[in-house]
Amino acid sequence: MIRFNKIKQQQKEVASNANGKPIGKKQNAGELRILKDISELNLAEACSISFINGPDDLMNFEVTIKPNEGYYKGGKFIFSFQVPVLYPHEAPKVMCKTMVYHPNINLEGNVCLNILREDWKPVLNINTIIYGLLHLFTEPNHEDPLNGEAADVLRDDPQKFGSNVKRAMAGGKIGNTYFARCI
Repeated sequence: MIRFNKIKQQQKEVASNANGKPIGKKQNAGELRILKDISELNLAEACSISFINGPDDLMNFEVTIKPNEGYYKGGKFIFSFQVPVLYPHEAPKVMCKTMVYHPNINLEGNVCLNILREDWKPVLNINTIIYGLLHLFTEPNHEDPLNGEAADVLRDDPQKFGSNVKRAMAGGKIGNTYFARCI
């Protein structure tokens, strides 16, 4: 876990030792906002965050979601976040790195979450996105699908959908697609 207070203290020390000289790279608005968002994170027990490139790169990170209820209970799903320089005026790019049988996540990892598209507003933050992703696992939505086949099964036969999810999470095959074990 990154110690944000320690990072802020180090930044203050560097600034005070600079004696009025420029202190390295200036942070852009997106970097300042992501620092604020991350310092204010209030993650659910089922979620965790890791900075894959270390504490100096807060614009790229991974979020792991381990749902503790619903069809996906017991699974482990990893999402990559790429935060654009124009954040918060542009939404982060979020991809699911875990192949999952889900109506709102396609096999390439694209995520159908309205707040990442047309409903994005600068007042939203990383915490909101993470809770939105968690909600996709507790309440998958067949009405706005990226994986139409999974959405149809969820709508028409929820029991079969549950069986397919369990098979896929255990490392099984659905149709012609093999899913790696994620439980």
